[in-house]
Amino acid sequence: MTNESTDAGFESILSNVDPALQDLAREIRALIYQVMPQVVEVVWTRQKIAGYGTGPKKMSEHFCWIASFKHHVLLGFNYGSELPDPTHLLEGTGKLFRHVKLHSVDEISNPAVRTLLEVASKHRVPPLRASI
Repeated sequence: MTNESTDAGFESILSNVDPALQDLAREIRALIYQVMPQVVEVVWTRQKIAGYGTGPKKMSEHFCWIASFKHHVLLGFNYGSELPDPTHLLEGTGKLFRHVKLHSVDEISNPAVRTLLEVASKHRVPPLRASI
């Protein structure tokens, strides 16, 4: 497993994705940084996923992730099944993980997407480490 936390690392997971979906993934990433400016990004190049949280540990310090596919980008939430979702954006049937399937940049302007990120960034996530 390779971890990278640079723009180049993030761009590497988008290399085989349609340019419009690359832009969508970049916009989702930008929104995550707006919600939590000091967020820790971990890029898993082999899995083509970027995770976000307060430290590098996937299940104890991350709250969301981005994964790009042929026709959409997923904004996933590690504890999505526990998040309030009054607009029913979240999909998935796993015990904890849920995701929002996004197809265009316009969908990011939905206030419910930002609200999910804001709530998720505080749910079961330890504070940012002082040494980061």
